[in-house]
Amino acid sequence: MASSAITLAADAPTLSAANTGFMLICSALVMLMTPGLAFFYGGMVRVKSTLNMLMMSFISLGIVTILWVLYGFSLAFGTDSGSLIGWNSDWVGLSNIGLTELWDGYTIPVFVFLVFQLMFAIITPALISGALADRVKFSAWALFVALWATVVYFPVAHWVWGAGGWAFELGVIDFAGGTAVHINAGAAALGVILVIGKRVGFKKDPMRPHSLPLVMLGAGLLWFGWFGFNAGSWLGNDDGVGALMFVNTQVATAAAMLAWLIYEKIRHGAFTTLGAASGAVAGLVAITPAGGSVSPLGAIAVGAIAGLLCAMAVGLKYKFGYDDSLDVVGVHLVGGVVGSLLIGLFASGHGQSDVAGLFYGGGLDQFWKQCAGVFAVLAYSLVASAILAFLLDKTIGMRVSEDDEVAGIDQVEHAETAYDFSGAGGGAARTVPAPVAATASKKVDA
Repeated sequence: MASSAITLAADAPTLSAANTGFMLICSALVMLMTPGLAFFYGGMVRVKSTLNMLMMSFISLGIVTILWVLYGFSLAFGTDSGSLIGWNSDWVGLSNIGLTELWDGYTIPVFVFLVFQLMFAIITPALISGALADRVKFSAWALFVALWATVVYFPVAHWVWGAGGWAFELGVIDFAGGTAVHINAGAAALGVILVIGKRVGFKKDPMRPHSLPLVMLGAGLLWFGWFGFNAGSWLGNDDGVGALMFVNTQVATAAAMLAWLIYEKIRHGAFTTLGAASGAVAGLVAITPAGGSVSPLGAIAVGAIAGLLCAMAVGLKYKFGYDDSLDVVGVHLVGGVVGSLLIGLFASGHGQSDVAGLFYGGGLDQFWKQCAGVFAVLAYSLVASAILAFLLDKTIGMRVSEDDEVAGIDQVEHAETAYDFSGAGGGAARTVPAPVAATASKKVDA
């Protein structure tokens, strides 16, 4: 017995300063993605909606952080109950957590794990906002974020990543959030827009991005932060899996951007900056669940397929008549589904686990598991989000009035505008000292 105890003590994980520092950096990178998303979305809308779009992302940083501290972390990662939800009363308010208490089976403190996961919880509802541009009351959106995080995100995170969660136990592979983040947000976006309806002038008025440089800046920040989002999800840096994910993140993103641009050139005759940015994000979305399972060549395939299919999917809103303002459904829902399902085909068996996909001799077993996770999360998020939107719309109202929407939601909801040109330009706008102005006026009168 003594020797066994000594062996167990020797094998027990100890706090790693290197992994702890690495994960704190990754957490900061994921936090940066939410402002990056704000810029990405903010550049894609018209001038009169820019600030509102920025604020719809930024408010998530405030609301979800507080909910995570109060009960969100406990619901998502606490002791499992029925394979559907977690709970740990010691984590309510993040109380009774020791400074050096380790996350079970890892070499990082619980505090580091929970703050890393917090950043995922923050950006997921922010992703939804792009589908609702120009027309949602800010107060209603803030309340929706709080309710949606509680009813949808926290339980789904437990299903996918929590010990005892049904998808986790089934063996559904989601390295960094294809189901829990992107399918979850994309399906929610579709559910909400089916309830609140289209923008005024949809399919009639031009609704072009007002600042493509802002879009490219946002896409660049997302790409940069996504290395922390993906590579950090292995929760350490000891065995090379995180490095594989880092490489695959870059490779798939590049392939998706190129595939989107090629499709765009063939279909529409031009390589656009918006297409480059959107293609990059589609690749980032698709590789998020798959990057720990596929080889770099597999990452090229995942990225290229996602870039092509997402480019094709963004036009479906015009065919079917749902107003997905900034293509959250076309990029995040479709990209998340593609990346998650392709694990069942391209998993090499030499990454995060020995699970092999169909093209590597593993048959279709993993593919069917991926289908179960994908379509369960999609259905739950779609229905639950639509119900939440319906209840809010029938009580406090989700939409601004038609007149306010036409006038501009920035002024109505925030009493500000993104760009103030009143002090710029020629001499007429310059401030002139009063005595000089009076003398000039007399000369003119004379």
